[in-house]
Amino acid sequence: MMQTDVKAAHTTGSGVIYNGRTRVKAIVCLGATTAGDIVLYDNAAAASGTELIRFAVPGNANNVVEINLPGEGILAQNGIYASVPTGYSVTVIYG
Repeated sequence: MMQTDVKAAHTTGSGVIYNGRTRVKAIVCLGATTAGDIVLYDNAAAASGTELIRFAVPGNANNVVEINLPGEGILAQNGIYASVPTGYSVTVIYG
């Protein structure tokens, strides 16, 4: 069994979540009035490279989406970059 410290990062726009090898454990998102996709990339520098996960959030300003990833989560070899639509906020739990 793998044991690591679990951390969280919150953002209201696109940007680096973590710069280094880690695993995405869970994601919590608050949507906006328009629908949009949140994408996490295996890249700490930009919205490019391998997509770790992409999920659509329906348009509703009060819509909360929670994703708990099973097992050890999703491995990000090169860090995590979040592409977040305008008006959205996202918290990524990793470790």
